[in-house]
Amino acid sequence: MTSPPSADASADSLARGTSASVGDSFEVVVGPVAHGGHCVARHEGQVVFVRHALPGERVVVRVTELGSGGRFVRADAIEVREASGDRVVPPCPYAAPGRCGGCDWQHATLPAQRELKASVVREALRGIGRLAGSDAEALLGPLVVEAVPGDVEGLGWRTRVQYAVRPDGHAGLRRHRSHEIEPVETCLIAAERVRSVGVETRRWESLARVEVLTSGLGERAVVLTPSGPLPEELPDLPDDVDVVTADGGGRTTLQHGRGVLDHEVSGRRFAVHVPGFWQVHLGAAQVLADAVVAALEPRAGESACDLYGGAGLFAGVLAPLLGPGGRVILVESDRAAVLDAVTNLAGEPTVRVVRGEVGEVLAGRDGGSRLRRADLVVLDPPRAGAGSAVVRSVVRLRPRRIAYVACDPAALARDLRTFADLGYVLEGLRAFDLFPMTHHVECLATLRPA
Repeated sequence: MTSPPSADASADSLARGTSASVGDSFEVVVGPVAHGGHCVARHEGQVVFVRHALPGERVVVRVTELGSGGRFVRADAIEVREASGDRVVPPCPYAAPGRCGGCDWQHATLPAQRELKASVVREALRGIGRLAGSDAEALLGPLVVEAVPGDVEGLGWRTRVQYAVRPDGHAGLRRHRSHEIEPVETCLIAAERVRSVGVETRRWESLARVEVLTSGLGERAVVLTPSGPLPEELPDLPDDVDVVTADGGGRTTLQHGRGVLDHEVSGRRFAVHVPGFWQVHLGAAQVLADAVVAALEPRAGESACDLYGGAGLFAGVLAPLLGPGGRVILVESDRAAVLDAVTNLAGEPTVRVVRGEVGEVLAGRDGGSRLRRADLVVLDPPRAGAGSAVVRSVVRLRPRRIAYVACDPAALARDLRTFADLGYVLEGLRAFDLFPMTHHVECLATLRPA
C-alpha cells in the first residue's frame, strides 16, 4: 500500500498546538463500527472516522477531511499493520482509498459485513431508540442481517447505477464525499443487464450523467442528462434499450421505447415509468413483500394503509389477502409513482390511491376526509424517516399491527422511540442485506399496541 509521509508533518501540527490537518498520517488502533461505512478511532484525544479499516486493526491513516470545529477528522486507512481475520482483498480495484466511493466494505467478508451492519442497527436502537431490558435484548441480541437472493457473493445485484460524465465524455463513479469522477472499467455490484449497456466503454459527449436501469425481467433503460442543450444526436444504443432524457429539474422526455420497466412480485406485474423508484436489489421487492405480509398477518375483511406507497408494491400484495370485504388506502406524494400505482392496482377494486404528503393526508389537510381507522399500516418512508407528526397520526388510526420498512437505522430508532412514547411496542425486528458491499441496511420493524 501507499507509504505514509514522514511523521514530521504530524509532529509540526502538534507542536503548533493544532489538531490534525488534511494530509497528515499517523497510526491508530481501530475501534468499533459506526453508521456510515467507517470505524471510530482516536488520536491525541481526537475522534477519527476511518474508512477502509475493520474493528481491532492497527493501521496507518491519512486525514482526508476536517470535521466541524476540529471535533473529529475523517481519514482513510492507507497501510494495514495488524489485519483483522475478517479482512479480504476487495474484488474491485476501485474500492480503495481515494477512489470510487460507492462501496464501503469490500475489504471484509460478507458475514463480517453483515455483522457490522447488525451492530450499527443494535447501537442505534439502544442509543437513539432507548430500547432496553430483556424484551429489547431478545430482539436485538439474536439480530442478523439476512442475505437476499439475487446477488452473487455480494456482487451483481444493483439494478440502477448513475454514472457521472467527465468533460472528455468518459463515464465513471463519484469518489467518496467528492464531486471528482473516478473512471471505471466496470462496476462489479451492478446487475449484469446494467453492465451490458457498456456505459464505461462509450463516449457520452455533452452529457453530465448517464443512469442505467434494469428490471428482474431483463428490460433495460437509460436516462441521459445533458450538461447543456440536448445534443442533436443521442448515443447509438441497442434497440431494446429505452432512452429517456432529463433536464436536471425533474422533467423527463421519452426518446425511444416504452419508457417503462416491468417487475414481477408474487406472480403480479408492476410497471414503473423510467426513472421512477423501485427497490434496487434484484431480490429486494419480493423479500420485503413477503416480510411485510408475515409481519402484519392480514385477515380477511381488514383495512390497511400503505403509506409512502410508491408504485403499489405492498398494496398490491395485501389487497388479495384482505379479500372483497377489506380495503387498502395507498398514500403517495410523487405524481409519477401515483400514476403507476393507479395502473398497477387497477384490478383491485378495494384499493384507493391518494396523492398527497402522508402527514397532510392523515391529518385531513389535503382537502380530503381525514382517515379515521386502519387495522394495519405499512410505513416505508424515505431515508429521513416518518417523523414525529406522521407517527402520531398513525397511532391515531389505532392499528393492531404496523410494519415499518426503514433504510436508515438512526431514523428508524428515533421513530420507534416516538411510537413507544405513544403506547406502541416493538414486537419484531428483521434486517436485510439489500445493499451488499455498502454500509446501507434495510430493516423491518413490527409494532403493536402495548
